Amino acid sequence: MTDVLLTAGTRKGLFIGRRRGGTWEITGPHFNAQAIYSVAVDTRGAVPRILVGGDSAHWGPSVFHSDDLGETWVEPRTPAVKFPKETGASLERVWQLHPAGPEAPDVVYAGTEPAALFRSEDRGESFELVRPLWEHPTRSRWVPGGGGEGLHTVLTDPRDPEAVTVAVSTAGVFRTTDGGASWAPSNKGVSAVFLPDPDPEFGQCVHKVTRDAADPDRLYLQNHWGVFRSDDSGDHWSDIGAGLPSDFGFAAVAHPHRGGTAYVFPINADADRVPAEHRCRVFRTSDAGRTWEPLSSGLPDGEHYGTVLRDALCTDDADPAGVYFGNRNGELYASADDGDSWRQLASHLPDVLCVRAVALG
Repeated sequence: MTDVLLTAGTRKGLFIGRRRGGTWEITGPHFNAQAIYSVAVDTRGAVPRILVGGDSAHWGPSVFHSDDLGETWVEPRTPAVKFPKETGASLERVWQLHPAGPEAPDVVYAGTEPAALFRSEDRGESFELVRPLWEHPTRSRWVPGGGGEGLHTVLTDPRDPEAVTVAVSTAGVFRTTDGGASWAPSNKGVSAVFLPDPDPEFGQCVHKVTRDAADPDRLYLQNHWGVFRSDDSGDHWSDIGAGLPSDFGFAAVAHPHRGGTAYVFPINADADRVPAEHRCRVFRTSDAGRTWEPLSSGLPDGEHYGTVLRDALCTDDADPAGVYFGNRNGELYASADDGDSWRQLASHLPDVLCVRAVALG
């Protein structure tokens, strides 16, 4: 069985899991008492680099990295992510850390609150503000979502390092095809039932976007009410929520190898943020959203109230793929067979905010 590195950011620290053979060991907390909203594992170098967006109530937010699988950590001498003074903004949180693909081996993106995109060219040790998005003409009309105004999704295109897709709560999806020099809203077909115009150019409360493994033009989107698919890189979206017990939710992730395959964790409603029908189930589509199947073998089968947040569902890149999620009950679950069966790895952790995993060697 492939060795796996699993990271779980919680409201009170980072926990690191290692699977060697079939045995799991979980250590932590690292960054005790800090809320960890973002983690990335960059496997493009000679050794994996773990990047962590920490949020200390005393010292404020920072980005740390480790090149020895969490044994030691480095914090830059000056803040890695910082708004230029003339913007009048200050960093509240790093919501997302995203290493680009092998075509840009040293590039890492950070999505923040206030909603902004930062770019690093030294594997996450320092970042620069992507000003054209910060200065977008629609920006003055972006409205914070319930969790704040966060840029929470960054997707790079494996075919083109100049093409980047981001999602902001509650501004929607924006895309660049020229390396960030210009940005266009990409929300056509995504509903906004809470606005006077239910189909606006921007303003959708997008919760997460993920890219199909086989078709880079195919994207899956979990909205504040609605699950959608685009087959043209976000130019147009169609509703694929039929067959789910609820189309409200936060998390969405694509299978790392199988085209047309993605996972969501439905939530009852925006006013009732618990698992749909009070059941602990991940739902999988294997046909790009035409049908959905519940995956619950090994998961709790009684009443369940553990909400899964937008970055707390992930896959590794093993074959078969590992699928992982954590919830606000402090439970951490893993599947080693594409989601067909599950086991609990941990319980009674602090609120799980984000989960990331990679296969090692």
